[in-house]
Amino acid sequence: MKASPLPPPPMPLAHHVLTPDALAMIDAIARTGSFAAAARELGKVPSALTYSVRQLEEALDVLLFDRRSRQAKFTAAGHELLAEGRRLLAETAAVANRVKRIAAGWESQLAIAADDVISRLTLFELCEAFYALDPQGKAGAGHVGNGGPGTRLRIRNEVLAGTWEALVSGRADLAIGVAMGDPPAGVALEPLGELRFVFVISPHHPLAAAAEPLGEVELLRWRAVAVADSAQQFVPLTVNLLPGQEVLTVANMAEKLDALQRGLGCGYLPEPMVRAALQRGALVARRTQRPEPGAKLGYGWRCGSSRKERAALGLGLQWWLQQLARPATRRALLERHAVEAG
Repeated sequence: MKASPLPPPPMPLAHHVLTPDALAMIDAIARTGSFAAAARELGKVPSALTYSVRQLEEALDVLLFDRRSRQAKFTAAGHELLAEGRRLLAETAAVANRVKRIAAGWESQLAIAADDVISRLTLFELCEAFYALDPQGKAGAGHVGNGGPGTRLRIRNEVLAGTWEALVSGRADLAIGVAMGDPPAGVALEPLGELRFVFVISPHHPLAAAAEPLGEVELLRWRAVAVADSAQQFVPLTVNLLPGQEVLTVANMAEKLDALQRGLGCGYLPEPMVRAALQRGALVARRTQRPEPGAKLGYGWRCGSSRKERAALGLGLQWWLQQLARPATRRALLERHAVEAG
């Protein structure tokens, strides 16, 4: 009785052979220019490396190298595998680095709510400094990547009560530009500074020629421009508007500044934000009979209610709090609007 021949061994599946080692092998062949040089770099004999390449080709059912060439010349499919393989290797390395950094105390993500009156110029400079951090000391060793501690920053733009709401609801870990007051439990609050608001209009607006100080009866005749409070659950705040006054509501301070310069209405804006527009004559400031408004602002962060929770702040949040503790940083966050507005 004849024994039936043994079935051929099963073909390896593509996802079984596309390992980091296989991708690193393809990368080594591309960098060194030959199978022999790549084998030396990887500590393999050339025959073993050739066998691994053939296994990879069989699993993918493609030719990765042009066999007519004596050098390691990639086919189109080989070039695609090389490019995608390098991307996957870089992503794998990035994941490993992020895991190490998080284990060392760096947050995976840090959400920062910044009120619309805060200088974006200064805020993004702080982001640049944060990403320039090198907690693992790789910047000087030819390290390629995004750099930074690996914490993903999420910047939220909020207005009035919406800034507090983002912090209290947990959508933000740090809020910059909140109104000073008694913070709720589990929230720490420090002063940022005081912001002065001025009443401004376009030089072509009829109020520009009216006698000062402007009274409420005169102001009621004209449309005001206001920024919508971003709060969704808290009670939205309404500031510096008269009952019954017509209002053009916009989404942010930049739009309000633009609307005022176009003569679409009148309203109050932070003095640093309109300083450049006043200097070049795009806006004019007018005194009113109402007291000049101001705002005492602060920055707050969620720190938990227990002593242990307050002591366990992530390293990313600790870094931001260290920057905010500097008087020059706090002043810049309120004052540096001239470049943006100009």
